[in-house]
Amino acid sequence: MSFAFIFPGQGSQYIGMGQALADAFPSAKAVFDEVDSALDQKLSTLMWAGTADELTLTANTQPALMACSLAAMKALETEFGVKVTDAAFVAGHSLGEYSALAAAQSISTSDTAKLLRIRGEAMQSSVPVGAGAMAALLGASVEDAEAACVEGSKLGIVQIANDNATGQIVISGEKAAVEAAAQAARDAGVKKAMMLNVSAPFHCDMMKHAADAMDTALGNYTVLPPLVPVVNNIQARPVTDPDDLRQDLVKQVTGRVRWRESVEWMASEGNIDTFAEPGCGKVLTVMLRRIVKGLNGHQLDTPEALEAFAKLIKG
Repeated sequence: MSFAFIFPGQGSQYIGMGQALADAFPSAKAVFDEVDSALDQKLSTLMWAGTADELTLTANTQPALMACSLAAMKALETEFGVKVTDAAFVAGHSLGEYSALAAAQSISTSDTAKLLRIRGEAMQSSVPVGAGAMAALLGASVEDAEAACVEGSKLGIVQIANDNATGQIVISGEKAAVEAAAQAARDAGVKKAMMLNVSAPFHCDMMKHAADAMDTALGNYTVLPPLVPVVNNIQARPVTDPDDLRQDLVKQVTGRVRWRESVEWMASEGNIDTFAEPGCGKVLTVMLRRIVKGLNGHQLDTPEALEAFAKLIKG
């Protein structure tokens, strides 16, 4: 069976994330311990017994989600014999791309945790609180969203941040410009345009400071050819060259997350009809059905789900 691993991004976190895996599998617990050590912080304690407000701080959320995904991957391999190399591709949504790279052993788990801490802090500090905004355009095509951004850009920066799925696009930028773009979308007949409760305007040109920070940071860490091709956010195509992967991680901070196109490519050119989402929740699994009909998604966030998926893969 040809399948791909897909790794979730910000928004999938919750208190208690990954605890069932850590309790059930020593291999999963070892991943959380490694991330705690790399960050010199009991991040796992925050994930399992902290407050939602503290967990949703970007600098905590990003490494936490990666740790949860990598713990699921390690347990899947150690306990059930399913390796990342059994997959045809890996891909991740925004910060999930770092999880994909770590799973494919392009970047070590410890280094990925450190990079995501830098990324989270840089993204949070790039824009003063309240200066930026994001909005979801539901029922909009890419063309609808681009037209709305043209109108909004008369008041400042606004651009497509996430092309998540058919009819699900997120725009990002300066607050007044995003509000104007959202109104333009409504006026044009888009089903729904709603402002999002976010801490910063991700994936737009306002994140240039964070992109510069990641350009510097990534130069200090080793990036190896991944064991499995990474369908990344910038190209929406398989990438294996370490220099290209590193450069695209920098571009990703201000660039569009081309998730819909990534899934479409894997389904058509890659001949993938089965996707597994290790870590937290089922956001990407749900999106699959909106992108290409007939795709099969598997949420891998409990011991039982890992066992069931392993049985499926091994026939």
